Amino acid sequence: MNLSSFGLILTGVLLNAVAQLALKASVRDIGEIGLALAGSGGVALRLLAEPWLWVGLFCYGISVVIWILALSRVDVSIAYPMLSIGYVVNAIAAWAWFGEALTLMRLGGIGIIVLGVFVLARS
Repeated sequence: MNLSSFGLILTGVLLNAVAQLALKASVRDIGEIGLALAGSGGVALRLLAEPWLWVGLFCYGISVVIWILALSRVDVSIAYPMLSIGYVVNAIAAWAWFGEALTLMRLGGIGIIVLGVFVLARS
């Protein structure tokens, strides 16, 4: 895999991670959303008024375009596992931004993911 292909993959992964974080931010003030149909209209309207929702959806849209460019250059068996880089980015960002726990077990799992991505990228 050459540097430009890796750059496309990394850009797509980072945009996807930002999208996840933005979507989480969009529901932070709303709280847990119930699955009942009753009252869902009000929740939907509140969500539609959340700027972070639109940031997340925009990032998803751009990430899809970039991902298609990456897949045109790299085997999917190499590109798809690279999405796990997003787990690392999201775990650290969620800890910093939302105060989510980053326990020793989670850090160990992140280390395993990083090692796996490194081995995969070198193959």
